[in-house]
Amino acid sequence: MQPTLLILAAGMASRYGSMKQIQGFGPSGETIMDYSIYDAIRAGFTKVVFIIRKDFAEDFKNIFEPKLKGRIATDYVYQDLHSFTGGYTVPAERTKPWGTAHAVLCAKDAVREPFAVINADDFYGRDAFEKAYSFLTGPVDPRTYCIIGYELAKTLSDNGTVSRGVCQVDGQDNLVSIAERTKIYEEGGKITYEEGEKKFEVPFDSKVSMNFWGFDPSVFTYVEKIFGEFLREQGTNPKAEFFIPIIGDKFIKEGKGNIKVIPTGAKWFGVTYKEDAPDVQASLNGLIDKGEYPKSLWK
Repeated sequence: MQPTLLILAAGMASRYGSMKQIQGFGPSGETIMDYSIYDAIRAGFTKVVFIIRKDFAEDFKNIFEPKLKGRIATDYVYQDLHSFTGGYTVPAERTKPWGTAHAVLCAKDAVREPFAVINADDFYGRDAFEKAYSFLTGPVDPRTYCIIGYELAKTLSDNGTVSRGVCQVDGQDNLVSIAERTKIYEEGGKITYEEGEKKFEVPFDSKVSMNFWGFDPSVFTYVEKIFGEFLREQGTNPKAEFFIPIIGDKFIKEGKGNIKVIPTGAKWFGVTYKEDAPDVQASLNGLIDKGEYPKSLWK
């Protein structure tokens, strides 16, 4: 059974204002998402499922269907505040989606096979998709998931601090925990993060999560259970979010299985700050010059 790629794109509309204005970074106007799909196809993925907002569905499909037709099967899932709430009354003041783990849950009826989850606006690199495909066609099972681990030093921005999920990994490459570290930056040849008034050093080769996960489809049942708990405990907090690392953390701590941290030497990049956009374009052009990608992905 060939794996599916699940792309978290429900938040893109709010960032870009309209899907018609989705930002192109490649020489032929390609979005970062185009490169991820291209890498997924050549790694062996045969289906992509987009999680989007229903009110932007038509614009979104008009952008991606012509490019992808005949190259990879596509499906669309809508993240809705009321999906999978099990009769829970959503507070009137709640307007933002429940978070990335809820977005994954919304794909429950569209995905029956092992699958990878990525963010729409992060560039992950070819190596990451090849390693994810290898895992999802090999050791994945209901007790074995994975996360692609990036070297912290390859995920920083020159234009400001970043937040990263720093992974603690045991001797068997199993994830022990993810600690969200905010205000990470390089200074004086060291990588530092700030917490309150204090500064702490982080090793350059620390593995960090960039939200690239690999799951067995049995995870949906587990996510639905944990989401029910989340609603009971935090549903009245309008700012509470149900993130994928919450699922990973509970899965490990409740002894449900292991999450393998698969290292990649690929350089991640994304647009954390608007000033990052020229760097993203330069990075893509550099990869094109090396022959890693064609000048036009879909011609």
